[in-house]
Amino acid sequence: MKIACLHTMESNAALFDAACPEGATLVHAVREDLIARAVATGGASEALLEEAAEALRALMRESGADALLLTCTSIGGAAARAGAIRVDEALAAAAAAEAGTGGLIDVLISLPSTEGPTREMFERHAAAAGARIRIVLVEGALAAFQAKDLERYAALVAAAADRSEAPVVALAQASMAPAAARARRAVMTSPAAALAAASRR
Repeated sequence: MKIACLHTMESNAALFDAACPEGATLVHAVREDLIARAVATGGASEALLEEAAEALRALMRESGADALLLTCTSIGGAAARAGAIRVDEALAAAAAAEAGTGGLIDVLISLPSTEGPTREMFERHAAAAGARIRIVLVEGALAAFQAKDLERYAALVAAAADRSEAPVVALAQASMAPAAARARRAVMTSPAAALAAASRR
């Protein structure tokens, strides 16, 4: 099975390669300009979402993939327009199923521009399962990421996960996935959830 991934950060490609299930092949494309513009304007505009959707359609045509993933939460709204799996949606669905009725999910984010789309996504899936969510912005994580200090970034995310008393912790951004190996408790990541969802297609 061939799965095409559109990333807005080059470093995310390796995270998805690391989580790739047996029998699947990944094709990567990177558009860092899309996240840069979303961050600069405080969110994704309609024009930016449509541009991202067209990039997804082009990737699907060119790769001949069986499934398509959009790995950026800030422009996640483009996924449905192009028939792609939105990785945070796959994570939200998996976390809601894990939490179940009455369960609490702590959703960790590092980028303030993702809070709106992330909250909408997780609340929708949580409500369907009878669960609740709490958005947690990991202090200092964005600065560490922007400084390319990925060790500190992962450590800050892992520490935030370990402080959580929620039964389920979801790391909303794909870039957070390395923190899973550092955390003392189980956490859910979007690369694993999204690739599992893609493999079922």
